[in-house]
Amino acid sequence: MKEYDFLIVGSGLFGNVFAHQANKHGKKCLVIDKRPHTGGNSYCKEIEGINVHYYGAHIFHTNDETIWDFVNSFVEFNRYTNSPLAISKDQAYNLPFNMNTFYKLWGVINPSEAKKIIEEQVKEFGSISPQNLEEQALSIVGKDIYHTLIKGYTEKQWGRDAKDLPAFIIKRVPLRFNYDNNYFNDKYQGIPIGGYNKLNEGLLEGIEVKLNADYFSDREYFDSLADKIVFTGKLDEFHNYQFGELEYRSLRFEHEILPIENYQGNAVVNFIDKDVPYTRILEHKHFEFGKQKTTVITREYPIEGGKANEPYYPVNDEKNNELFKQYEKLSLSNSNVIFGGRLAEYRYYDMHQVIGAALSVTKKMFNK
Repeated sequence: MKEYDFLIVGSGLFGNVFAHQANKHGKKCLVIDKRPHTGGNSYCKEIEGINVHYYGAHIFHTNDETIWDFVNSFVEFNRYTNSPLAISKDQAYNLPFNMNTFYKLWGVINPSEAKKIIEEQVKEFGSISPQNLEEQALSIVGKDIYHTLIKGYTEKQWGRDAKDLPAFIIKRVPLRFNYDNNYFNDKYQGIPIGGYNKLNEGLLEGIEVKLNADYFSDREYFDSLADKIVFTGKLDEFHNYQFGELEYRSLRFEHEILPIENYQGNAVVNFIDKDVPYTRILEHKHFEFGKQKTTVITREYPIEGGKANEPYYPVNDEKNNELFKQYEKLSLSNSNVIFGGRLAEYRYYDMHQVIGAALSVTKKMFNK
């Protein structure tokens, strides 16, 4: 008999929720993570009394009341509403695209005027079937919104010309013909009061955790510890890259402490222009309405993925999706391993989706 029922590789939200639910059902779990902290990318580092989203902004939003109640059972969430700004050619625009944006672009205050301009610009583009991201965006929003607020940011984010990106990346562009700057449509939205560490610490209460532990440094040893493995890392790495590497985009973060109370007046500001090397600046105190005398900002620089860089965004183009299917087929033949989360499933997940997926897996497993 092995020491643990489950070895959970990776202390992100999928692994932590799985461990919590398994522990509730009397299962003995060991959670390991190669980083020196739990929480995966949702980890917050306290700097100058401010909870810094160390791996990029994490804004919780969901329509699912069950998931909202679940996370709030560990930590109370505040009323933060995501209302990002976009800077293009030294002008500030509201996101998502709404009447505030259209007024700034065209000076219109009536929704029908804004609709008319967009419809005319879309008609100008023509009715051909879009073959790339640029054509897709032009066919939805027209030239002004595309060139002012989409093109530069997208090309920086993906490291490729918009004409070389597949059309499906922009399946739809939300256009709001009202003055609502709330980025998300979800019923529930907020940030944990005191940061995401409180959520992850609550999930892992009473569960054994081993940090600075790289599963691949001694795979045979870690495999010997438990009856089943929950793997939340890179799927191609688990299978020794036998079909080749799945591609990701990555990010480099540059954190800076500033001796002022307020740097940009908003938690999230996107920078559209290609001559600005970062895609956005976060000012973390605004996530929790902080009143500290100093502030901490983070610049996000998009970079290529690869083995040396932390994977963030799967490149779900046709080539990579076909490669993923090969790995997925291999995974399905391994009944001893449960694969879950953004990397193991090679798809972009919002936090509520990761939590929902882990709750669904554990419900099937333990509530039979």
